[in-house]
Amino acid sequence: MSDSVSDKPSGKRSIGGELVIPIAALLFTLYYFYTIYDTPWTAQVSAVFVGSILLVMILAYFAKVFVQLKQNQVDLKMGELVEPVSYIPKRLVLFLLTVLFVWTVDWLGFTITVFLFLMTAMLILGDGKRPVLVTILSTLLSVGGYLLFIVAFKTRFPKGLFENLIERMF
Repeated sequence: MSDSVSDKPSGKRSIGGELVIPIAALLFTLYYFYTIYDTPWTAQVSAVFVGSILLVMILAYFAKVFVQLKQNQVDLKMGELVEPVSYIPKRLVLFLLTVLFVWTVDWLGFTITVFLFLMTAMLILGDGKRPVLVTILSTLLSVGGYLLFIVAFKTRFPKGLFENLIERMF
């Protein structure tokens, strides 16, 4: 027997929990459009292009959900988002970890914050198993992020101890 709430005798699948990300993406895209108002026209064109693609994808997903609702194949219950109940503590810890990431990234810098976030999240999700592998992966991914975003793309992510040290060395 599965832990999933979607295994109902009625045959309906609960998809309310699946709507969280598309709704958040829709709100983010609308906010994104709002924030580009005073930017140069070249940035506006790029932003509208990317945002429009995202909007089309979101609207296509909502259309699919609407058809499924109309055909009585799904319902909007949030069952899979909150069940199994045993997952809720991990989900709350990951949410708090995300908030902590946003709160500390300006102080610790991009690379160290990404390293700590990835390592902690992987250890939580993996129940603390394989800490050496998790540390190696977190190191490679955070340094890779530094090389890609800060060095190659020259983005203005927050600088911390790691970024300042590397900048002084080179």
